[in-house]
Amino acid sequence: MVVLAGIDLAWQSTLNPTAIAFGELEGTVLKLTEIKERIFSPQSVLAELQSAQSLQGIAIDGPLIINNETGQRACERSLSREYGSRHASCHASNLTLYPNADGVRISAELEQRGFKHLGRQGEKWQLECYPHPAIIEIFQLPERLKYKKGRVAAKREGQRTLAELLLGLKDTGPIGLTIPDDVRHFFDSKHIASLRGCALKHNEDVLDAVVCLYIAALYQSDHLQKIFGDIEDGYVVVPDFAV
Repeated sequence: MVVLAGIDLAWQSTLNPTAIAFGELEGTVLKLTEIKERIFSPQSVLAELQSAQSLQGIAIDGPLIINNETGQRACERSLSREYGSRHASCHASNLTLYPNADGVRISAELEQRGFKHLGRQGEKWQLECYPHPAIIEIFQLPERLKYKKGRVAAKREGQRTLAELLLGLKDTGPIGLTIPDDVRHFFDSKHIASLRGCALKHNEDVLDAVVCLYIAALYQSDHLQKIFGDIEDGYVVVPDFAV
């Protein structure tokens, strides 16, 4: 049994909340064990990770390595070339926009704790991921699932679709995802339909964290991955389900 975490990291985590999904991978089954939401500050994120016993792997949605002064990182340009036509391009990360990025600070501390970038089985590891192209690949969608922008009704509908897809992984995914009753409301269609404003955004954060956790499980299980970029100047891992 391997303990994993998926993090939907707020790029400015003192202003916006981060969500973390913890899980246990045993064989080909991933059990979602705990959700931590509305976490503020890099120190609080690190404290939550420190509290998880035997944590081995962490997948983080947020830039972990930034060396470029302006523009996009090379990994962001490369990923955008492949997924731009499917509306899943990257935002820009650079030192001008993010001179002291929370993701970089968290990642550096994790390295000090022994979590190697793109480490392998038997090692503690961390990786940067991006839910939009991962969702396209995992569920074989023609383009980005639109659950983040637009009118409230459109965001609710997008979240309901994503929640249904995640629930369906229990029986159809390459790794089965089991979700306990105490966190099942995050995936409940009626509950999502009742949300608006900050509550709707917090639910989105949780679903993204679960996507990151599933990416972590695929990586830990040695499923094929596409790695855009490198650990010197930044990278993004996307599951590869090409036939």
